[in-house]
Amino acid sequence: MTDAVLHPEAPRVRKPDAPVMLGADGSAVDWVKVFLGFGGMVIGQFMAMLDIQIVASSLVQIQSGIGATADEISWVQTIYLLAEVVVMPLTAYLTKMWGTRSFYVIAVVGFIITSAAVGLSSSVAAMIFFRALQGLFAGAMIPPVFATAMTVFPPERRVTANVIVGLIVTLSSTIGPTLGGHLTDLLSWRWLFFINIPVGVLVIFLVGRYANFDKGDPSLSKGIDWWGLGLMAVFLLSMQYCLEEGNSEGWFDDPVILWLAVTAGLTGVAFIWRQLVYWQPIVSLAPFRDRNFSLGIVMTFVTGVSLFGGTFLMPIFLGQVRGFSSAEVGNTMLVTGATMFLSAPIAGRLVRFMDPRVAMILGFSLAAWGIQQGVRVTDQWGFAEFFILQVARGLGTMVAMIAAQQMSVASLPVTMMKDASGLINLVRNVAGAIGLAVLSTILSHQGAVHYMDLASAASMDNAASAGLMDGLTQMMAASGASDPNGMAAKAMNLMIHRQAAVLSFGDAFAALAMGCWFAVGLAFFVKPVSIDPAKQQGGGH
Repeated sequence: MTDAVLHPEAPRVRKPDAPVMLGADGSAVDWVKVFLGFGGMVIGQFMAMLDIQIVASSLVQIQSGIGATADEISWVQTIYLLAEVVVMPLTAYLTKMWGTRSFYVIAVVGFIITSAAVGLSSSVAAMIFFRALQGLFAGAMIPPVFATAMTVFPPERRVTANVIVGLIVTLSSTIGPTLGGHLTDLLSWRWLFFINIPVGVLVIFLVGRYANFDKGDPSLSKGIDWWGLGLMAVFLLSMQYCLEEGNSEGWFDDPVILWLAVTAGLTGVAFIWRQLVYWQPIVSLAPFRDRNFSLGIVMTFVTGVSLFGGTFLMPIFLGQVRGFSSAEVGNTMLVTGATMFLSAPIAGRLVRFMDPRVAMILGFSLAAWGIQQGVRVTDQWGFAEFFILQVARGLGTMVAMIAAQQMSVASLPVTMMKDASGLINLVRNVAGAIGLAVLSTILSHQGAVHYMDLASAASMDNAASAGLMDGLTQMMAASGASDPNGMAAKAMNLMIHRQAAVLSFGDAFAALAMGCWFAVGLAFFVKPVSIDPAKQQGGGH
């Protein structure tokens, strides 16, 4: 940390009513400047994460505004996620080379310019191009926040900073669709992107003026691992595309998905080998030597699946099975976000004063138990029935997420924090993509299986089914239908489809719960950790 924030010349002893606060490297700190600089980075991270959710509720308006097809408009979201995933692992290397402040300001400036360009786009091609660039800059704005929290703040303050980062993840997914809908209704869909401009200017001011946390090392610009960069880009792009589009294309029945999966596998292995043998790797895999970090990455993966998977399942169920309006879906889903937001301070205290292994076991167990309630889902479930599930999942996920992140880096030296942050954020994003792909496959596959089972059981040889069919036929005849038998058969088929869909949602909730129970078991293998300030040398240097 430089003299702009830290003041080594300040006296180490003050009056009793004004004690000196110590930073991660033991130097005196101007905490007002630290919080202003860190706060600017937090706002930037929120803006970057919000931009995927805020657009989700207005895709129809964007589609009509630029004359896009349904397939083309989906790329407005997909390309943003692809670009975001590719740049995240690079942030550690780039912040070391340029310094956190310079790197972050450049990323925000790029994000503002590309946001304006997306908002001004009048064609599908232009929007997708600028949206890809926007995703690159957004992905660069996310990992440095966690890395800064772990390097700038002393051990006793890191849990609080971690809670703040957790709140950003929660808030962006909770208020994004609602905010996007209101902006589109009041102004236009273009303001979904223009709103980033004034917020970005504020971030540039705060970060540029106060976030002087470290200095870059220009020597890293020599010997950049271009082969490793290329392999990583191909690997992550191929994998993410397969996960995003695989289910809709029939997975390996589609030759493009098949070859991209093979490409991802080969380049993934080659990329890992390259990073292990190259003298200056573009992405350091050194944190994986720490057992707790490796286990923590798996747990971060599970929390990512739980967070994004639950948010994916419930809106589909409420919209398709229950026929809820967008407002009703939003009101129901608000329970999880509100629970996570309100419980964040409690979760932070639990993690601070409790063995992180116990906190993880409690958090994952609560999330698993809550999600498991969805196994009993029926076609009558709504706000009240999902309430307990959402509260338990929200509270458990928040506790588990903070504990897993804290445990992951507790035994790492400060010099590895930036590398660890990029890997943690990458895994969380990839977990969301994998979780959605797996859940989509479960819904489609199990829906077909349950339909076949129910259709076989509902044959006319079954007295109950025959009675129901007779009753439906009589109802159609009484309503004046021209073909009461045909209408009754159609109604019966719709009922079977609906029930098969409900059962498939129960299977998806069961899969999510199993993942959380698996994480509970992993928590028992975590080594006991204690935050040792003597081990955390170097602060933000």
